Amino acid sequence: PAMDYAGLAEAAAEKMGLYRRDPGGWRGCRRTSEVSVSWRPSAEFAGNVYRGEGILPASPHDVWECIKPVAGGPRTKWDQNVKDFEVVEAVSDTVSICRTTTPSAFMRIISPREFVDVVLMKQFEDGTMLSAATNVEHPLCPPQPNFVRGFNYPCGCFCIPLPGEPDRTQLLSFFQTDLGGYLPQTVVDSFFPASIAGFYSNLTKAVKALKA
Repeated sequence: PAMDYAGLAEAAAEKMGLYRRDPGGWRGCRRTSEVSVSWRPSAEFAGNVYRGEGILPASPHDVWECIKPVAGGPRTKWDQNVKDFEVVEAVSDTVSICRTTTPSAFMRIISPREFVDVVLMKQFEDGTMLSAATNVEHPLCPPQPNFVRGFNYPCGCFCIPLPGEPDRTQLLSFFQTDLGGYLPQTVVDSFFPASIAGFYSNLTKAVKALKA
């Protein structure tokens, strides 16, 4: 039977809303000038869900331009964890099936990965924009020989306007990824906080460059 891509995407967005409204149980694990990262055990798989929160020096529109999941978007240029991003199928105006490949990481301990996700883009009445995703299977995306298939469980980013501060944006993001393969848990546990800190740092540089 065909997968209900739109339904899965909506469910991932719902979950993002729940995480956003549920402040309990998060344990801080890393803080930089750009982001504070916390985690708690995932209810979706045998790993953790990570929460990143930071304020970016740009308007919500500019931040969204840098992170929105579209073909040919700037993300492959600034995000060191995204090597290639393609839209495999546009399900609707707001829902698409995407394939992301990542380069090797962590001194090559983590080999290149590929992820196939359904992604939903949504705008709320207060101007907040959300991109939410979760793993799916798709006939046009059989596993590739040179990649380990990883799985994103419900994850996403909220670009939240700050009242009275048009040139600043709160970015709240949730990452929940099974990297697949046979990685020591210690590697996984150190990779994500470092990777999220890098994401915010590189995104901050990207939005500054966009404004320059």
